[in-house]
Amino acid sequence: MKIIFVCTGNTCRSPFAEGYFNSLGIYGIKAESRGISVNGMSASENSRKIAKLYGFDIDSHLSKSFTEDDFNADFIFTMSKKHKDFLVANGGRENKIFVLGLGISDPFGGDLSCYHDSLSQIKAEIDNLYFDGFFDNINIKEMNAKHISYIARIEKENFSEPWSETSIFESSKNNTIFFVAEEEKEPIGYIGLNFVADEGYITSVAVSCENRNRGVATKLLNKCFSFAKEKNLSFVSLEVRSSNENAKRLYSKLGLNPEGLRKDFYRNPREDAIIMTRRFN
Repeated sequence: MKIIFVCTGNTCRSPFAEGYFNSLGIYGIKAESRGISVNGMSASENSRKIAKLYGFDIDSHLSKSFTEDDFNADFIFTMSKKHKDFLVANGGRENKIFVLGLGISDPFGGDLSCYHDSLSQIKAEIDNLYFDGFFDNINIKEMNAKHISYIARIEKENFSEPWSETSIFESSKNNTIFFVAEEEKEPIGYIGLNFVADEGYITSVAVSCENRNRGVATKLLNKCFSFAKEKNLSFVSLEVRSSNENAKRLYSKLGLNPEGLRKDFYRNPREDAIIMTRRFN
């Protein structure tokens, strides 16, 4: 799937959206950005600075003009209704062109706080679409009582020492929040995050066997990171079996770095745990 973000000059808002969207590593989707009026300019200096605060880099970006071929994208998101109206008037199909949220304020010519506010808006609107299942029909929601038995079942599928329903319930009452991935109202994966003061610890993340390799774990982890930023956590950390190369690659791709080792942490079979951590500005 291909999506395109569109603004006027393709030097701040749409590069923000492209960069942030692609930083999520969403399974099977690639974002690009375009402008209505462009001349091959770099992203603005303030845009580059603020993007790095959000964990992605647009230093090499050069503005590109929207062309007729770009109408072939699966979805097009504009930064204002005027941008949408312009594209529709020039041949775009209205049912695949959307204004991002209620429109994104243009920071051009403003100070760093204006650029920060603009990217904050963009992040919030992209997160809403992503976690509500706009792109893949998989939505992420906070666990409720009906989910506990499903989580326990997924635990048994994935772990040699699974949590019981009682353990899950008790944890949810003691600074641990669980997020559940649902498809057509059927839970297919979950993640748990214990947070104390400004520290976050992922207790477990698991996906049902038949739904692996669809980006569900990535989506759950991104939800945890989004929640951590909202709560101003300084980091999120987890343990992973030292032999689990697939999981380690995924975690590394999403910004978690190895920062320690727990000897003989796992049983059945006994194995060391690598501590991986993502730190936030």
